[in-house]
Amino acid sequence: MATITKPESSEPTVSAPQPATRLVALDALRGATIALMIIVNNPGGPKSYGPLNHSSWNGWTLTDTVFPTFLWIVGASITLSLGKRIAAGVPRSHLLGPIFRRAAILFVFGLAIYAFPEFHLSSFRILGVLQRIAICYLVASLIYLYTGIRGQLIWMVSLLAAYWLLMTLIPVPGYGAGRLDLDGNLAHYVDRIVLGHHNYSGNTWDPEGIVSTLPAIATALLGIMAGHIVRLKRVLSERVTWLFLAGNILIALGLICDIWLPINKKLWTDSFTIFMAGLDCVLLAGFLWIIDHLGYQRFVKPFVIMGMNAITLYMISEFGAEILDMTEHGRIYNLFLTMASPINASLLFSGAFVLSIYLIGYLMYRRGWFLRI
Repeated sequence: MATITKPESSEPTVSAPQPATRLVALDALRGATIALMIIVNNPGGPKSYGPLNHSSWNGWTLTDTVFPTFLWIVGASITLSLGKRIAAGVPRSHLLGPIFRRAAILFVFGLAIYAFPEFHLSSFRILGVLQRIAICYLVASLIYLYTGIRGQLIWMVSLLAAYWLLMTLIPVPGYGAGRLDLDGNLAHYVDRIVLGHHNYSGNTWDPEGIVSTLPAIATALLGIMAGHIVRLKRVLSERVTWLFLAGNILIALGLICDIWLPINKKLWTDSFTIFMAGLDCVLLAGFLWIIDHLGYQRFVKPFVIMGMNAITLYMISEFGAEILDMTEHGRIYNLFLTMASPINASLLFSGAFVLSIYLIGYLMYRRGWFLRI
């Protein structure tokens, strides 16, 4: 079950040359990702700036980087947390219970978010953000526990290859094989058949659907690979260099794959998976260098605070947004409309909302409340 723990010290400690110590940069990157996720999920009105909207289909925007980054961080955290326990001599079999329990709790939390507030079980969304995190966390953790780096690479490549072959070779009734448009692709066809109306916002398909979970698991495995680099017993500057190099290679590979299978978040294509993992490696390298090597930690403290309770604050934001929609959302947005244009009023609403979530996170941090699942 989920528990609230209070660490010995509410201040994270960092020692750059020792990979086993908690890295502030990873918490900061997780917190920045959650903050951006809350902003893009909660616009005040119908108009938002382009980067705060998902790409309509192929291509990507800033918003499209949010979920894969969080999932990639989940993978990196698997390496750091499970790797530390295994190194301490904890038998792998003893880690299975907590892994399955955490995945189950995350999945149930995801179901609750989409069922709230009506809880009409006949129409609520089965898959979604937390559900995908739960599935990917579970599968990636099991792969990490029972394979080495070579096996993890084989799994990652196999998942990407399997998805590529499925999407390009299996014909969709009425459309044929290899269709990557909205209606004719295999992933959405499977969602229509299996999930029916239990989909995102009443659609007949789900951006966190069944088939596209395969490359999403590969995203977590790519995070695991980055975690291996972070855990290297090398000086921090060398690990940062390797992360930066790996990131740029993945970015280039993703752009090459885009020629045949376009970068597309809604389909979570292979090119999208690889390209986003490259961006994440470069981002983490930058965060590590600036925060853990140069020591600029004070400036990212708000992100660190949000990152240490990321899932909790995400859930609070989702439930809070639903409550606002039923009560004061319109009134607050109209207040911002008296001060700014519609698009800026929408942004002000998002900023105020994420600030309120941060304040909740700050109070939890000050009291030493950290939700451990």
